Amino acid sequence: MRRQRGLGLLTPVDEDDLLTGVANLFDIGVVFALGFMVALISALNLLDIFDPDQRVTITKQRDDGLEVIVRENHQTTVRRMSKTIGSGDGTRLGVAYRLQDGSVVYVPEGGVGQPAAGTE
Repeated sequence: MRRQRGLGLLTPVDEDDLLTGVANLFDIGVVFALGFMVALISALNLLDIFDPDQRVTITKQRDDGLEVIVRENHQTTVRRMSKTIGSGDGTRLGVAYRLQDGSVVYVPEGGVGQPAAGTE
């Protein structure tokens, strides 16, 4: 075995070592993979996902309904909506009214200071 000194740029390299080209192929593969990832992100206009000041909403169609993923600031919220209509037992809490200026006013059932119907 020969021992090389220095950087090895000016010394002759043994031609019988076949694994020297494998490292170069791996490096080229990594560069291509990163290039494809950047091209995919820019082609699909997904640059807003990486901006922390943007509000991003992603919807996914599922077999049993819809899934809505909302990312705002550093908080991610996942909402799953099903195709079935909600039903169940409960009590009426009050009434909501939309005013002419667009605001919504909620009035509890039973008036101010009185418990709601069905709660005692």
